[in-house]
Amino acid sequence: MVKLTLDLIARGTSGYTKKKRDESMQQYLRRLTHLYLEDRSIDDVGEDISMCRNLTVLYLYDNQLNKIPSLHHNMNLTMLYLQNNDISRIENLSPLTRLQKLYLGGNCITVLEGLDKMDKLQELHVENQRLPPGEKLLFDPRSLKGIAMSLQVLNVSGNGLDSVRDMIGLRNISQFMANDNELSDMKDLAHNFGNWPYLWRLELMGNPVCHKAKYRDRIIVMAKTLEVLDGKEITETSRQFLRKWHANKETQKKKRDEIYQRSAYADLGDGLHRSAELPPVKDPARPVKSSQIPGYMMPAKTILRTKLLPGGIEGRRSAKKHRSGLPRKQFDELLARTTTMDPASREKQQTPVKAKSGVLRSKHADEFATLPLSSGSVASAPLRRRPLMSMTFELSGNLDSTQHIHPGMIIH
Repeated sequence: MVKLTLDLIARGTSGYTKKKRDESMQQYLRRLTHLYLEDRSIDDVGEDISMCRNLTVLYLYDNQLNKIPSLHHNMNLTMLYLQNNDISRIENLSPLTRLQKLYLGGNCITVLEGLDKMDKLQELHVENQRLPPGEKLLFDPRSLKGIAMSLQVLNVSGNGLDSVRDMIGLRNISQFMANDNELSDMKDLAHNFGNWPYLWRLELMGNPVCHKAKYRDRIIVMAKTLEVLDGKEITETSRQFLRKWHANKETQKKKRDEIYQRSAYADLGDGLHRSAELPPVKDPARPVKSSQIPGYMMPAKTILRTKLLPGGIEGRRSAKKHRSGLPRKQFDELLARTTTMDPASREKQQTPVKAKSGVLRSKHADEFATLPLSSGSVASAPLRRRPLMSMTFELSGNLDSTQHIHPGMIIH
């Protein structure tokens, strides 16, 4: 446990600022501008440092401080080195309005905060914080906004960061160090590069993004003002070559996209043309009613057996009806012809004669009894004047319902 005292302050000066013989301690401390108090195991700064009113640079790194000391009397500070202590929170910096460089690496800080009034800050180093397992360094938007226009150098290496989107508002960044993080999205980096027009140094070693194909080439193409990447200088020759290569690649990609779009539009046009030539597709979910098909039904194959008896023709039904009917193809052709007929021609069509109950009926049935026999028959008398032989004949085949049988076709 070491507390900062006047004696320790006097020994923390350089050889050029030694105390003069005729000079008092107060006068001596007032004219000090640099204090080198690093690695002294100091855990408490105390109030004696307030006597150093003209102090501009304070080295307190590698000590055991658990908080940032109150330095409200040291308003002329421009550089403060506090790395490798046990500081867990950024505080007590509001009075240091002239501070330009702040070093806080190697502490236990979890949130970057308390910088909203540091509008003169140019460098901020918060690398390698001792964070709890699985956590990453967080950024207070008010602090980022407060240093947005002044900050030029930012070191956030080793803090478990998986994105840099929070820092996109730091428009004057010229050096960005983010080694040993979890950055893996190339588009996320490119988004920031577009808003950092003054970036000339970039450090990304130890991130997953470094293992991507052509990582260095792609970074150089995206960050147009970059001069040093991962400690290696970028020559102007290599930059021009990579830009031409990228432009050629983009041109070829645009040509491929245009060819693909034209082929897609052509296929779409052909599909629409072909679909216009096809008949409309019927909805299978809507059954077609029999009444919607006018004119024909599939006739059945019928065998009629007729017996001639004295006193006229008497038919008795012994017909066999087969359910097969016409073949489907012939029925479809017949249906198509009927559908295309105009109503006038359909009305002129002769009404078909129906065969009912197996008996062939006609409007000339009464004339059959008085019809004389043909000359080729064995008898010449009329049928009604002599008994007739019982004759049986069969008609087989497909009957067309559009025709009827003329009485002269009956064999006596």
